[in-house]
Amino acid sequence: MNRPNALFAPLLCCLLVFPAGGLAQAQTPNPNPTQTQTQTAPASVAVSGVTYPLGLAVAGSALQLNGAGTRYKFIIKVYTAGLYLTGKAATTEAIAAMPGPKRLHVVMLREIDANELGKLFTRGMQDNAPRESFSKSIPGTLRMAEIFSGRKKLVAGDSFSVDWVPGVGTAVLVNGQAQGAPIKEPEFFDALMSIWLGPRPADDQLKAALLGEAARAPGSRGQR
Repeated sequence: MNRPNALFAPLLCCLLVFPAGGLAQAQTPNPNPTQTQTQTAPASVAVSGVTYPLGLAVAGSALQLNGAGTRYKFIIKVYTAGLYLTGKAATTEAIAAMPGPKRLHVVMLREIDANELGKLFTRGMQDNAPRESFSKSIPGTLRMAEIFSGRKKLVAGDSFSVDWVPGVGTAVLVNGQAQGAPIKEPEFFDALMSIWLGPRPADDQLKAALLGEAARAPGSRGQR
C-alpha cells in the first residue's frame, strides 16, 4: 500500500466522523463503548406506549406538540391525548387566543362504548364551557355525538383527532378518516377543548400535561 495514503486514510475517517472542533472530543475515551457520544434531539415522545411526534402539519401550517398525557379513571388508563399548536402555550386562555390551526389527538388504550363517550363529551362541555358558548355549540355537539354513536365502540389502538382550522371550522377524524364536513360554529372547538382544559377538566393531571407541565402521578379527580 502507498504509505502516504495509509497515513491519510485514518485522518480522513476522523474528519468525517468528527467535524471541525470535535476532534479533541473524539480523543477522549468513551467510558461506555456500547453507547455513542453523539446525541440527537428526539423527533417524538412516548406516552403510555403511544408515540406522539413533536411536530406535524395541519392545513399547511406547522404545529408543535404543546403537551401530551394519559387519561386515568382511578388507576386505569383510558386513553392518551396530545395537543398541537402553532406555538407553546401554558394556560387555557393562551391556547384559546393562539392563532392558526390546532389539533387534539386522542388514542384509546382500552375499549369504550362510543355512544357513552359521546354523552360524556356533552356533559363535559356543559360542565366547563360558558353557557352562551355551549348554546352556540349545540349543533356541533349533536354532530359529534352522532359521529361516535354510529361507531358502536372504540377499541384499544383506535384514534380520533379534532382539528380547528380558522375560516373552515372543526374537522373530526376517526382513525385518520374525516367524518363529513367540518363543524362551522367557531365556538365549538373551544367548548370541546374545555372538556380537558376547563375549570372542571376530565382529568387534572391530563390537563396539566396538555399545558406542558411535567407528568405527575395519576389522581382520582375527574371521572369522565
